[in-house]
Amino acid sequence: MRLNLDNDVGEEMKKVRVAKVKRKTKETDIRVSLNIDGQGKSKIDTGIGFLDHMLELFAGHGLFDLEIKAKGDLKVDIHHTNEDIGICLGQAFNEALGKRKSIRRFGEKTIPMDEALANVRVVVDVSGRPFFNNIKSEKPYEEKDVQGYNLEYARQFFQAMVNHFPITMHISILEAGCDTHHLLEAVFKAAAKALDEATQIDPRIKDIPSTKGRI
Repeated sequence: MRLNLDNDVGEEMKKVRVAKVKRKTKETDIRVSLNIDGQGKSKIDTGIGFLDHMLELFAGHGLFDLEIKAKGDLKVDIHHTNEDIGICLGQAFNEALGKRKSIRRFGEKTIPMDEALANVRVVVDVSGRPFFNNIKSEKPYEEKDVQGYNLEYARQFFQAMVNHFPITMHISILEAGCDTHHLLEAVFKAAAKALDEATQIDPRIKDIPSTKGRI
């Protein structure tokens, strides 16, 4: 069935929603390239092996084409590099989405992860108002490191992203399980799927998805 689109929405769907961001400080040197309407291809080199893995999953499950090259003061620790990559990714999403015309705006995904029973729910609103719930857990669990990465670093990453891509993001851990690797995977996968849903063009939405007329 062929959709009957008005000219404005049709043109919006034809736009290539891409962005390139560079950030250089005394602590980090980062380049990010993002295509929102990609195929899930990625080329990630952050110097933080586990974060590379998480961002490859993020790109693959969100169907974003994503390239990240980062150098940071890892001799100190991973904090600056991890946070600044989040900043750059947020800036890339913000630039690539442009005026937000005809996007679905809202996204929600719950992701389970195998025997660990890591069960994570992410809800996103491309609202223009930066808010992050700092990752809430419905049950107590023991936070552990995985190759030097942990849930606190994930919190810092997503907070930095939201600060520079003004959205509302709630990440809730419904069941943590015993495998921190799987828990972190569930977080990044669910975030990717929710963002993919929220940023897609809906041909029925002919303008900014807000009764205010702007986001």
